[in-house]
Amino acid sequence: MASAVEQMAANTSWAALGKATDLRNRILYTLALLCIFRLGTFIPVPGIDGVALRDFMEGAQAGIGGILTMFTGGALGRMGIFALGIMPYISASIIVQLLTSMVPSLEQLKKEGEQGRKKINQYTRYGTVLLAVFQAYGLAMSLEAGDLAHDPGWYFRASTVITIVGGTMFLMWLGEQITQRGIGNGISLIIFVGIIAEVPAALAQFFASGRSGAISPAVIIGVVLFMVATIMFVVFMERALRKITIQYPRRQVGMKMTEAQNSHLPVKVNPAGVIPAIFASSLLLLPTTISTFSGESTGPVMSTIMAYFGPGQPLYLLFFAAMIVFFAYFYTFNVSFKPDDVAENLKNQNGFVPGIRPGKRTSEYLEYVVNRVLVLGSGYLALVCLMPEILRNQFAIPFYFGGTSVLIVVSVTMDTIQQVQSHLLAHQYEGLIQKSQLRGKGKGRKKGGPARR
Repeated sequence: MASAVEQMAANTSWAALGKATDLRNRILYTLALLCIFRLGTFIPVPGIDGVALRDFMEGAQAGIGGILTMFTGGALGRMGIFALGIMPYISASIIVQLLTSMVPSLEQLKKEGEQGRKKINQYTRYGTVLLAVFQAYGLAMSLEAGDLAHDPGWYFRASTVITIVGGTMFLMWLGEQITQRGIGNGISLIIFVGIIAEVPAALAQFFASGRSGAISPAVIIGVVLFMVATIMFVVFMERALRKITIQYPRRQVGMKMTEAQNSHLPVKVNPAGVIPAIFASSLLLLPTTISTFSGESTGPVMSTIMAYFGPGQPLYLLFFAAMIVFFAYFYTFNVSFKPDDVAENLKNQNGFVPGIRPGKRTSEYLEYVVNRVLVLGSGYLALVCLMPEILRNQFAIPFYFGGTSVLIVVSVTMDTIQQVQSHLLAHQYEGLIQKSQLRGKGKGRKKGGPARR
C-alpha cells in the first residue's frame, strides 16, 4: 500500500502551480534572468568586423563553431560579450573539486561546513577570473591574427579581455542568483538555454538540406526516430539505480527503543553525469580549435594531428570513447562517490551492509559494486556520445544533435522538473498542516460556559 507521501506525489499536478505563489514567483524570476542572458548574447564586443567574423565562423563549424558555440548559445559565433559563456566557471569548479579530493588542506576545508564551502567558492571565483582572462586574451590574439579587428593593438586586446571577462563574471552571478532565488541549477540552465535557443536554426538547416536533395527523406526520418530513441534511452539510464541494502540495528533514543530498520543506498548507473562527455569533447576539440584560429600558419605537427585526430576520424572516436570511460571512473571515485567517506558515514550512523563488516570491508565492497556499475555507466556514456557523432559526420547533422547536447538537455530537464515537483509537494504539505491546525483549534473550543465546581 502506498504511503501518504507517495499518494501526495502522485496527486501533484501542474494545476497546483496557480496556488503555489512562491513557486510561480521563482519560475518567473528564473525566466527573466534567462531572457537577460539571451539578450546579452547579441551584444557584440567593440572593435570587431562583423562581416569578416560572419564569414570566418561559417568555415569554423568543426572547431570553435562546435561545442563552444553550443555552450554559449551562439554568443561566440557573434563574438558577443558572453563569448566564453559559463565554461570558465565550469572548468574552475571541476578543477577545484578535483584538487579538493587530492589536496589534504582543501579536503579539510571542505569538512568545515558553511565557512569552508564559502572559502572553496571564493577559490572557484578566483580560478574563473584567471581562466577567463587567459582564454579572452587568446581569443583577442586570434581575432587579430584572423584580421577580424578594425584597429588591432593593445587597446583592442585590453577592451576585448575586459568585456569578455566581465560578461563571464556576470553570467556566473546570474547562475548563482537563479540557484538561490529561482528554480533549478542556474549554471546548468544557462547551458540548457544556450543549446535550446540554437536548435530551431539547426533544425531549419537540417530540413533545408533535405529539401535541396543533399539528404534523402529516408535519412531525415531515420535521424528523427534515432533522436527520439536516444532521448528515451538517456532518460531510462539517468534514472537507473543500483540499490545497496543498508540495515540499522535497534537503538535507544531517549526513553524510547527504536526498531531495526532496512534502507537502501542508491548508486546511480551514471554517477558522474555529463562531466566526462564535456571533458572529453573539450580536450579533443582543442587541436581543431587551434588549427582554426591559426589559419594558414598551421605547422606540420598540427597538420599531422588534424589528419588523425580530426572530428569523425577513427582515432578521434577511439580516444573520445577512452577518455569518456577514464573521466567517468576518475570523477566518480574522486568527486561524486567516495567509498571511504560513504563507509565512514554509515559506520557513524550505526548502519551496515548485511554480511559486510563496517569500516574498511564496507569501503572495499562499495568500491567493488561501483566499479561494476560504472562498466555499464561509462559504456552508456560512450555509446550515446559516439553514435550521434558518427551520424553527424556521415549525414551532415548539426552539432546540436550530438550526444553531449542530448545528455545536457535531458539531465537538466529532469532535474528542473524534479525540483518543481518538490516545491509543489512542499506547498501541499503546508496546506495540510494549516488545515490540521485549523481543525485542532475548532475541536479545542468548548461550547457554553466553564463547568462549575
